[in-house]
Amino acid sequence: MNQSTKTPFVRLAKREAMNPWKAWCIRIGSILLALILGSILIAAIGKNPLAAYGTILDGSLGSKTMLRQTVRIAIPLLGTALAIAPCFKMRFWNIGAEGQITAGAIAASYFALYWAGKVPSALLLVIMGVTGALAGGLWALIPAFFKAKWNTNETLFTLMMNYIIIGVVRWLQGGPWEGRPGSQIIPEFDQDACLPRVFGVHCGWIIVLILVVFMFIYMRYTKQGYEIAVIGDSINTARYAGMNVGWVIMRTMFLSGAISGLVGFIIVSGADNTLHDGVAAGVGFTAITVAWLSQLNPFAMIAISGMLAILSKGADTLHTRMDIPASISDIITGTLLFCMLGCEFFINYQLIFRGSKHKHAPAEQKEAARS
Repeated sequence: MNQSTKTPFVRLAKREAMNPWKAWCIRIGSILLALILGSILIAAIGKNPLAAYGTILDGSLGSKTMLRQTVRIAIPLLGTALAIAPCFKMRFWNIGAEGQITAGAIAASYFALYWAGKVPSALLLVIMGVTGALAGGLWALIPAFFKAKWNTNETLFTLMMNYIIIGVVRWLQGGPWEGRPGSQIIPEFDQDACLPRVFGVHCGWIIVLILVVFMFIYMRYTKQGYEIAVIGDSINTARYAGMNVGWVIMRTMFLSGAISGLVGFIIVSGADNTLHDGVAAGVGFTAITVAWLSQLNPFAMIAISGMLAILSKGADTLHTRMDIPASISDIITGTLLFCMLGCEFFINYQLIFRGSKHKHAPAEQKEAARS
């Protein structure tokens, strides 16, 4: 049989390490491509693309008030991306950050509703933060235990737990914690249970920046971070080295859930000042994109979270000022994220067409040597 008929028309191969400047050229090119595609879409509905992009920037960064609102959007995104990073580094796909945020928000809300006025404000906020972190960590520990004990599918397990805890909030809204009968609304927190403001924004931004430094050190320079990296590369290697893989999984998931729970506390006490069933507002899913785009680098997450916050806040302004439908703004944001994620594929892999002259990748060289 002809060799060309055996070879696929196109195949995928892992690239060798690419020069950093080439990788950044591809990333910048992907952003420019997304902006061009967005411009075509905006022009198709009869609007000026340059004016639209200018409105996005002005609506998110044009004044102190708008800048503060953008920072408020970025805070939970950054905190949640930090939370899921160690799990993803370990190849444990934690899709349950939404639920862990909600669990932490519930725990913090209990003390906000029933302890306000009984203890000093500073102590109350500390209690709310600690209990929120513990609740988020314990909620994350459930799928981690099942994964460590019986090797269950963590993706489905953590995803389904989101809906369980959201159901708990809905029960609280219409039951024990309901304010005015029939309102399905939990009362707003007392001022003692609200985070103080620093530079016009609740001090949650200080907490997440401290977490950035902590997670960078934890992932790069601690024994626990090294164990996470080894398990992510190969579970068999980790076991051969004597690591207790099940324990590391549970420990890492508890940390991830604790940070998510802390984010839940920040949201209810800093941004919303109450609890509702949409408290996480999709942050747990959007943070997955932040984590991947930043390649699990905590400092890069600051920039990615800020960019998404600018797009989110600017999209609202785009709708009010230029009468561009919110759906168009969502498409522009989705296109940008798609291009940015897609560029990472071309940085790490290449398409090889039949008959093209190509330097064999290391894996192909080994295969050729065996044959």
